[in-house]
Amino acid sequence: MTTPEFTTFAPQITGDGSFTFFSQEFGEAFHSHFGAKQESFLKFVSPTQLRDAAQKPILHLLDICYGLGYNTAAALQTIWAVNPNCYVELIGVELNPSVPQAAIEHDVLDNWNYEHTPILKTLAFEQQVQTPRLNAKLLIGDARDSIKRLHQLGFQADAIFLDPFSPPQCPQLWTVEFLQKVALCLHRDGLLATYSCAAAVRTALLTAGLQIGSTPPVGRRTPGTVAAYPKHPESEAHPALPSLSLAEQEHLLTRAAIPYRDPQLNDSADVILQRRQQEQQASKLEPTSRWRKRWSHSNYT
Repeated sequence: MTTPEFTTFAPQITGDGSFTFFSQEFGEAFHSHFGAKQESFLKFVSPTQLRDAAQKPILHLLDICYGLGYNTAAALQTIWAVNPNCYVELIGVELNPSVPQAAIEHDVLDNWNYEHTPILKTLAFEQQVQTPRLNAKLLIGDARDSIKRLHQLGFQADAIFLDPFSPPQCPQLWTVEFLQKVALCLHRDGLLATYSCAAAVRTALLTAGLQIGSTPPVGRRTPGTVAAYPKHPESEAHPALPSLSLAEQEHLLTRAAIPYRDPQLNDSADVILQRRQQEQQASKLEPTSRWRKRWSHSNYT
């Protein structure tokens, strides 16, 4: 019998036949309605080049906003298909433990024919899993606190999945200060991927010392973002980062690019949104509406 807290999350089918949930708290679905499963593989696993990275004997993964567990599921499936002997150190970060637990209770991975569901079940309900090829932990609570702890522990990820709700709904996890902490948990040769192409997010990643690239649109018109540390200080282009289009480059010069800020990593969403709005109103940068009109013919807008 499904327990009451899990009925809050009713599976909703997406375009590729996989399921997602809708969050009443944030007013958004956890995935694109075009396809939850394909989003995990194409927005996160592929941009972080896990098929190539799986050749290593050990991989460290950081899954921020673990949610239903899809990104972790796609990552483990990809890594072990390439190298069954790869040892994975995984940290998942999640605010609400009922979400991954509900995913297990509702059997949302059944249509994947997913062979690692027992791992995800243990992780969801016990918050840790240890097997001969996996050491995984699920940190429950505010991701801002979790990321500070991980940095203090010296965790360095080969791949980071950055998958919060959208910036207007969850600005706490898209601020300059938060992404600076996230960047400190990224290995110098690692890759970070997110579905967002928001100029404010990209500005924050750049401020954190990362270079950025654009990932192909998946089920929507807009691209995602992949980020990494510069290969060489004097290098202008990172080999793993597809170039931004001219429209994307110009987007970073508009008021939309003013980032979210949370100086002490403890402000509410309303405070963060208001702070950015005030900064935008005082800005002399080009209005985003003018940029949008200029690029209205583009797939980007």
